Amino acid sequence: MKRKAFITGINGQDGSYLAELLLEKDYDVYGIVRRNSVAEHQESRINHLDGLVTTEYGDLLDVSSLERLIRTIQPDEIYNIAAQSHVRISMDIPQFTVQTNALGLLNVLEAYKNNCPTARFYQASSSEMFGRTVEEDGYQRETTKMEPTSPYGCTKVFGYNMVKHYRNAYNLFAVNGILFNHESPRRGANFVTNKVVKSAVEIKNGLKEDLPLGNLDAFRDWGHSKDYVRAMHMIINHDVPDDFVCATGVTNSVRDMCDYVFTKLGMDYKDYVTQDPRFMRSEELKYLKGDATKLRETFGWEPEYTFETLMDDMIAHWVKVYA
Repeated sequence: MKRKAFITGINGQDGSYLAELLLEKDYDVYGIVRRNSVAEHQESRINHLDGLVTTEYGDLLDVSSLERLIRTIQPDEIYNIAAQSHVRISMDIPQFTVQTNALGLLNVLEAYKNNCPTARFYQASSSEMFGRTVEEDGYQRETTKMEPTSPYGCTKVFGYNMVKHYRNAYNLFAVNGILFNHESPRRGANFVTNKVVKSAVEIKNGLKEDLPLGNLDAFRDWGHSKDYVRAMHMIINHDVPDDFVCATGVTNSVRDMCDYVFTKLGMDYKDYVTQDPRFMRSEELKYLKGDATKLRETFGWEPEYTFETLMDDMIAHWVKVYA
């Protein structure tokens, strides 16, 4: 009998790549999609999977839909990937972010505990939980103190600890993947990576004149979503429930990214990129670099993409779009 997976946020960047991976592994894949008024776009990342995955309308804040679907599907694996995931915007809409990411996670955990407690549960935790804390060697790892610098990061700390609590209190196979920044051509265009790449291609094609950004000297550990969903599947299928950092161990700044992308397109980013206070955070998170030693040694996980090949993949996508 096929294994069944239930994915919240299946129509997002990670959800779409995860669905593809699980289909390749012969799973039956189910997911919930939040209804919005532009139905043509809400499943655009998974339109190519039409007929291969089963989606229904649902929401992390709608307990009845979660209870009904999990009770009906009886999944073997539950991946909670849905969230209000934009860190800077979480400062504009902190209450909605907290409700969705914290209370929403609790709703999924309760539906899981009450309806299929023998299943395995994966929570999408985040490097934003570490915030301003960096170890002496320049890395963040599973044992690093968590001091988040945004409402988004605070909600993820809550979720991380709730998963550990449910694991210990109710003997559930519930795990956290502490994923550092991961991107792809499917990333939302209001996230800095796709914003930079898309805008650079638009400038190259004469469709745009400049690119306003926030903090150019924020350093992040950027990987490819395809590599990180492989890690999700490894973590949820471990012998014992545990928590793992997933990261490349290489950090670059937003300025480095602009330099690489614009140079690839035959331009100098300094001629087009400006710093706009509108995109600055109330409290800046200056530096993230993850130590995924535990993940690598436990599963043999290695990223197939480097920062450069990730950027190349995104550049190729937008060049094709505007060809």
